[in-house]
Amino acid sequence: MKITEIRNLSKDELAQKEKTLKKELFDMNYQRKMGQVEKSARFRSIKREIARILTILKEREKDGTKS
Repeated sequence: MKITEIRNLSKDELAQKEKTLKKELFDMNYQRKMGQVEKSARFRSIKREIARILTILKEREKDGTKS
């Protein structure tokens, strides 16, 4: 997901997206422990997307915009 797409989401949508990404990351970590993960590069992209979402949420909290 591109940063412009993330910026257009509401606060609730961002929180929901973060929740689903964290669950996906948790599931992938479990698969990695079992030796069944197929796309190991997806770990990096999930972590980066979570970081982008958290950054935007923090920016909005600081500025007080787009609740």
